[in-house]
Amino acid sequence: MILYLHGFRSSPNSFKARVLAARVAELGKSAEWCCPMLPVSPFEAIALAKAQVKAAGEKDVTVIGSSLGGYYATHLAETHGWRAVLLNPATVPQRDLSAYLGEQPLWHGGGSIVVEPRHLDELRALGVGAITRPERYYLMAATGDEVLDYREMLAHYPGVHTKLIDGSDHAISEFEDYVDDVLAFCGMKQPARP
Repeated sequence: MILYLHGFRSSPNSFKARVLAARVAELGKSAEWCCPMLPVSPFEAIALAKAQVKAAGEKDVTVIGSSLGGYYATHLAETHGWRAVLLNPATVPQRDLSAYLGEQPLWHGGGSIVVEPRHLDELRALGVGAITRPERYYLMAATGDEVLDYREMLAHYPGVHTKLIDGSDHAISEFEDYVDDVLAFCGMKQPARP
């Protein structure tokens, strides 16, 4: 099972989520794909992610997290022993999101969320000081990320399989070039190319 966790103010309609979902569908594996709309509360987001996996009855799980979703993915990987793919992950979101308290517009489909101080406390509580078993992780970090510092990502995930992208941006706009690498790490076999 692949569980995709989107970033702050994002949704299952994000670019990377749509690229991955389409590729998984091409491979005939849509039943193994799960990408929920995450609530603003970090505790509720983690509870929803765990409930999705439990409902699917899955034991072999890879969680893919983008930005804030990468922070959640790290917590889940450490708590449950799952594999994790981290796409420009947040490493200190309680610091980064402190400037976003109050009502914030969503990126896709309209609507908004309200970020409260307790959400920053929840983020602090979910923090992972240091990862264990780096072989469980695949980090994709872009040096051109305009939102998060790739150097913090590299420092937080020492020894993990890393794809350092020279340039690019927070969204990893050329993500289609990397989708098969990500799915291979998730254990999703690709058909042989002629």
